[in-house]
Amino acid sequence: MSGSRVTGEVGVTDEERPGPLLVTEDEQLLDDLVRLCAAAGAVPQSRPDLPSRGAWPQAPLVVVGEDCAARLRGAGRRDGVVLVARDADRAEVWRLAVDLGAERVITLPEGERWLADRIADAVEGTGPAALTVGVLGGRGGAGASTLACALAVTAARKGLRTMLVDADPLGGGLDVLLGCEREEGLRWPAFRESRGRVASGALAGSLPRAHSLRVLSWDRGAEVAIAPAAMRAVLAAARRRGGVVVVDLPRRVDDAVAEALDQLDLGLLVVPAELRAVAAARRVVAGTAGMPRDLRVVVRGVPGAATGLGDEEIAALVDLPLLGELPWDPEPVDGTARGVPPGARARGPLARFCAAFWERALPEAGGAPGPLRDAGRDGDE
Repeated sequence: MSGSRVTGEVGVTDEERPGPLLVTEDEQLLDDLVRLCAAAGAVPQSRPDLPSRGAWPQAPLVVVGEDCAARLRGAGRRDGVVLVARDADRAEVWRLAVDLGAERVITLPEGERWLADRIADAVEGTGPAALTVGVLGGRGGAGASTLACALAVTAARKGLRTMLVDADPLGGGLDVLLGCEREEGLRWPAFRESRGRVASGALAGSLPRAHSLRVLSWDRGAEVAIAPAAMRAVLAAARRRGGVVVVDLPRRVDDAVAEALDQLDLGLLVVPAELRAVAAARRVVAGTAGMPRDLRVVVRGVPGAATGLGDEEIAALVDLPLLGELPWDPEPVDGTARGVPPGARARGPLARFCAAFWERALPEAGGAPGPLRDAGRDGDE
């Protein structure tokens, strides 16, 4: 389920999960199928003969060449069988498909894109998509990156499969904020040519890991542009992985950011409790052009600020629903210098706000959160 619990990525890995079963003696067809499996991030099993009792029912998908279809009539019925034929219009091909219980008959190369997606679905599984939350600042320095990191750290501490995506190329890199800038793994420039479908398991496995979560950040190079198609492909892969995805967004919306906004389940606009921040936030909201569909205000406390406006008044001025107030917390400012990521101090105001958010936002907790009142304030401890 979305927000499904794991412990440190424990479970069946992509390498341990069985790949699709390819049954053909046609060498050219086999080469094409192996290529499509590689594109989908899958390692296939290949058997030109009648598959063993274990391989036939356990493979997540069976792709049968027309040349071997007749001999498989006695292999037993199962879901997830695709028949590849040279000519799909012949009656004999459809009789073979019925005998096998095939879900689809395709020809190559016409059916390549469909088959690559079907292979990826079979290997990755088709569970619910990750709950995807985006955070953007109402003005510069609002604390959006801090909140995004804290949400991810808190989710991972709760045992949730978590990925943090840095969609702000000019933000300096969330890996620095998390203290994992020296960790090995790919950064955004490695994905700038991504198109179509990216394998979710391969994506997660290629990224740096810190504080029990995966993070896609920027390197220290000059590359700061991501094509909209790459943003769409990478975020779609992150969502298919399940759990939760947190996206740190810039205030200015270009085509790539619009792709990210379109994939959010919930957006959080961080607005410091200042009149200038309210004015700036109104411009940010106008720039999002109604994306995401559910965008809410988080009012962040500012030390010494006296606007005379309450949280609900600020949300009303921005013309968005109020999610809650995030009290001023010196922890991120002091802790980052010591290598402690935002939200790491579980009993701090920031971490308590994030914990309350996840308790209300996750589907098993009843859906999207209502207003979080006093979630980050000190209580009886």
